[in-house]
Amino acid sequence: MPRGADEDPRMPRLGGAEGFAAFVAGQWGEQERRAPDVPGSAAACGAHRARLSEALPGQVIIVAGGRAPARVNDCYYDFRPHSDFVWLTGCNAEDAVLVMTPTGAGHDAVLFLPVPFLPGEEGFYADVVRGELWVGPSPGLPDWEQALDLPVRDLAELDSTLRGVPQALVTGHRDRPPALDRREDSAVLERVLSELRMIKDGWEIAQLRQAVDATVLGFRQTVLEIPTAIRSGGERWLQGTFDRAARSYGNGPGYATIVGSGHHASTLHWVRADGPVLPDELLLLDMGVEADSHYTADVTRTFPTSGRFTDVQRRVHDLVERSHRAGLAAVRPGRRYGDFFEACMEVIAQGLFDWGLLTVSVDEALSPRGQQHRRWLVCGIGHHLGLDVHDCSRASYDAYQGAELQPGVVMTVEPGLYFHASDLAVPPELRGLGVRLEDDVLVTATGADVLSEALPIDASGIEAWMRAPLPDPSA
Repeated sequence: MPRGADEDPRMPRLGGAEGFAAFVAGQWGEQERRAPDVPGSAAACGAHRARLSEALPGQVIIVAGGRAPARVNDCYYDFRPHSDFVWLTGCNAEDAVLVMTPTGAGHDAVLFLPVPFLPGEEGFYADVVRGELWVGPSPGLPDWEQALDLPVRDLAELDSTLRGVPQALVTGHRDRPPALDRREDSAVLERVLSELRMIKDGWEIAQLRQAVDATVLGFRQTVLEIPTAIRSGGERWLQGTFDRAARSYGNGPGYATIVGSGHHASTLHWVRADGPVLPDELLLLDMGVEADSHYTADVTRTFPTSGRFTDVQRRVHDLVERSHRAGLAAVRPGRRYGDFFEACMEVIAQGLFDWGLLTVSVDEALSPRGQQHRRWLVCGIGHHLGLDVHDCSRASYDAYQGAELQPGVVMTVEPGLYFHASDLAVPPELRGLGVRLEDDVLVTATGADVLSEALPIDASGIEAWMRAPLPDPSA
């Protein structure tokens, strides 16, 4: 098209790459670049840094947030920052690094972030990771500093900042800025952070309650879609239903959503969800919403797709329920962490013995050399919960499995029975049945608070809950 009267005379008459760059650089209006800000996060993270400073006096501490791994070629998975980094900063920016330098009174903390490419810079249109033309408006360093209440500097300064720091405790993802390439992760720092994160403060508990409440709503929406999933769509329809709810009410699913119908329910981590939803069979849903703060729920229930348990299904569910209640009763301050596990297993072993499935006594099955009942419950049946679905995994045995429960611990209790369809050690009516019950539990000063108690655990209660109307999420 020839130049005409309607052409803007202010635009430069340049051709080729130079002309394109000049054309793209100009005539852009202001956009809002506010950093994500979860209420209360900045104060909570400041308190977390103080606890870490007290635990590791005199040490230079470096915690990287990581970056999204490539899925294929130049396509990347969604970014989710390292949990230790989130606990200390509340920041979800990619390639960010926290440096804590010791002072006489503790540590000074500085956050290093990559600067986004704004209009007028080549990266604005040429960088698919940080260019605003590709990823949209991005907060700048002052925006992050205001939201996090933390000094923020350009990531380009990190290398010169660390050049005179030969020794430091480092942790974070392997994919991190080049300034950290030659520094190994510190097992000591990872352990200390895991152990500090075991006791949740009030703000963290509120985040977990929010995640659990959203998860219960997601369960309701998923169960209401069972008839549609039976007709068409199958397990994937239900998985997609919950994942949509998780994205609507939080940051997304806290882990790969497990949807197992029929004999798939006996597979512990059935995340493929590529089978049909079968009428008159059991449906195991293991699902959790991750809040915008990245704290996640982890809840499991097993539903009869018909709305009513058969006699055999109820018999298995009732045994798991008795085990589950025994485990919940053992979650109390001052009790050993392992007490709930033993309480659950005693009920399971006795029940299997009563059914004639154990070839040894209950005492022998529960002994270290026995464990025959574990054929149908080979997995762990609980774990700490928080920023990670299996939280605090780098803690020492003495601080985790060997410790006494303290107020502020949040954990799951999740016994189950898994009779695989090909298991010839059980009678035909049990083959292909899988049942799991999982609740999120807060240890309090006087006992325990089941955060997910809005979902019933008894068979009759589950049947009634399935018939109840969908609550208004805005109420």
